[in-house]
Amino acid sequence: MPTVRDTPRESPYCEVPTQPCAIVMFGASGDLAKRKLLPSLYDLAVHKCLAPRFRLLGFARTAMNDDAFRESSGEFLPKSDTGGGGDERGEFLKQLRYFQGKYDDPAAYQALAKRLEELDAEGELGGNRLFYLATPPEVYPSIIEQLGKAGLAKEKKGSFVRVIIEKPFGHNLESARELNQKLLNVLDESQVYRIDHYLGKETVQNLLVFRFSNGIFEPLWNRNYVDHVQITAVETLGVERRAAFYEKAGALRDMIQSHVLQLTSLVAVEPPSTFEANAVRNEKIKVLQSIRPFTPETVWNSVVRGQYGSGKINGQVVPGYRSEPGVAKDSATETYAALKLQVDNWRWSSVPFYLRTGKRIGRPLTEIAIQFRQAPHLVFRGKNLQGNWLVLNIQPGEGISLSFGAKAPGTQMNIRPVTMDFEYREAFGEGQRDAYATLINDCLRGDPTLFDRADSVEAAWSLVDPILTAWQGASPPPFPNYSAGSSGPTAAEDLLATDGRKWRPL
Repeated sequence: MPTVRDTPRESPYCEVPTQPCAIVMFGASGDLAKRKLLPSLYDLAVHKCLAPRFRLLGFARTAMNDDAFRESSGEFLPKSDTGGGGDERGEFLKQLRYFQGKYDDPAAYQALAKRLEELDAEGELGGNRLFYLATPPEVYPSIIEQLGKAGLAKEKKGSFVRVIIEKPFGHNLESARELNQKLLNVLDESQVYRIDHYLGKETVQNLLVFRFSNGIFEPLWNRNYVDHVQITAVETLGVERRAAFYEKAGALRDMIQSHVLQLTSLVAVEPPSTFEANAVRNEKIKVLQSIRPFTPETVWNSVVRGQYGSGKINGQVVPGYRSEPGVAKDSATETYAALKLQVDNWRWSSVPFYLRTGKRIGRPLTEIAIQFRQAPHLVFRGKNLQGNWLVLNIQPGEGISLSFGAKAPGTQMNIRPVTMDFEYREAFGEGQRDAYATLINDCLRGDPTLFDRADSVEAAWSLVDPILTAWQGASPPPFPNYSAGSSGPTAAEDLLATDGRKWRPL
């Protein structure tokens, strides 16, 4: 009977499978593992991206045996037939094992080392190991330290050991430096993969292709032709079940420091010498280092924070942030942040970058929008001309659109904005895979291009830290200052209005 391991199929995802490997998933009983990681690994297995020989070992504190772990994992895998012609779910679940242990218990890691040796022999895995830390960030140091003490972080000749860690990478610059130091005390930087799932999305990756493989766009990608850039990452969701985390984080730490600054660096990056990990990442950090630092004075002119109150989302009444379970009644945590950045380099001098992120906004949207300057000589004065926008839609639908003016039919010279749209799903069908699948696959292949590096993490925190310090030393605005279902606080509109600009409508 054909199985997930031997059924031939054409795959749009990968050309050859990765090397045999034991994948250890710390936090295997948690939400991230169930909702994202297990389905992504299953997708890779079905599409022949995983090696025919692999084992997935779940590590968590919850009491469970192998069969119970397989049963609970199976609940989060697709139920429909994927077209392989065999029991693909069953074959994948056979590769799952479970290990119960405490994250700070040295004895557990000695037992884990023994279990991995058994799996190596059983599956002929060659000693290759991927450790995925899908745990609360406060236990990262313990896990890394114990992996080092147990000898599990050391690569043997002809094999690899890699570690994926989830954001947040610290909660400020000092803690990020401490975490990086603890990682690099045990691992080489080449072994560390700091994951940001936004960078696994097709549109984000295609940004580099769009710019550097098409001769018609790159010549316009500079201060001579670009008026300003808007980067938006907003959602209709509230804090959900993450109040304990979000109360300590807030929108600035949760989204701006990681996802949104990553998008900023990709928009503004200089052409790398090659599409190779170090070359790309070297250019990205140059962007972060070129952003004008915030001072105690500029924070109040260039940054806006907000917190949502009650309102309606899709016609349904939802509570304000302070009424969410687990949130303090007088919480000063921001659920919205908007920033104005200046990139002080030759390409982007005088071109403002406006960033915004928020919860409980009227509709979910993540996009990069570039507005071009008006034509230097306006032949058609008084004809309601609108600026040209190039928009990269990241979610909910992935694609690219370009707007420009065109004459409407009729005897008069009436100019109307029109849009050319490119949608990934329409162009390439349903072949897109989840961002986590893309990034896990890259890690297994040893390609760190789309992962964060220690110096980049610290550079991003260097930008955000002065804002956090200024906020801690002053009272917040009267929260809540925007209603759920709106586009955010009015102060965010003023941030652009002072420059004679407007946010794109939400």
